[in-house]
Amino acid sequence: MGRAVVRLAVEDAHFELTLAVGADGVGLDAGTIAGVTLQSIDVCAELPESLSPDVDVLIDFSAPSATARVATWAAARGVALVSGTTGLDDYGERALSDAAARVPVLWEPNMSIGVYVLSEVVKKAIELLGPGFDIEVVEAHHRLKHDAPSGTALRLAEVAQAARDDAPRFVHGRSGRPGARPPSEIGMHAVRGGDVIGDHTVHLLGDGERLELTHRASNRDLFARGALRAAAFLVGKPAGRYRLADVVK
Repeated sequence: MGRAVVRLAVEDAHFELTLAVGADGVGLDAGTIAGVTLQSIDVCAELPESLSPDVDVLIDFSAPSATARVATWAAARGVALVSGTTGLDDYGERALSDAAARVPVLWEPNMSIGVYVLSEVVKKAIELLGPGFDIEVVEAHHRLKHDAPSGTALRLAEVAQAARDDAPRFVHGRSGRPGARPPSEIGMHAVRGGDVIGDHTVHLLGDGERLELTHRASNRDLFARGALRAAAFLVGKPAGRYRLADVVK
């Protein structure tokens, strides 16, 4: 994701790359790693203590263990933050909220505009179909993904839950003899393997018919584009929590 963000930012005249932090390629030129022209900006292993005052936004695609530090660093320096890191614990969530008291913060489990549209379609479909349809969420990702279910699957399930009057509970997989499926649950299923970037399907299952609403990611650039669009949106915004919905609407 870092490589995609760097490459697309360099190719867009609206952005200027000023800092690159990562675990891979430390000491190498960020442009070289991303496959674009040299940027005279070497990848560093840690966020620096001092920073040029003209930096507007930091884009974070790191790891749950790092995002809290990133948020604290950005808030202390008045830098807006866009984060797409998933699997955050309570400490990470609090760090984002604390940072949002000082700077604009936009966190999304999926930076794809298409996934946002999918969530809106899921919400409308459930409202129109009514309570007679069961809801199951299935996601597939590459074998190296650490968290399950994915942050996007959880977001879609939360959207579905909010659209139902009976506020169904989440059930993560089924085994043994769980008995007949009650209407008051949303099934969550995680598939892992290969190099799958990210597939998400919301199944709406009724009697005699079903809807399958799916988003498939075939290239990570779509997440980087969404993050850059969010970064441009945050410039000049007041401190607070923002979502991709604020960018799109």
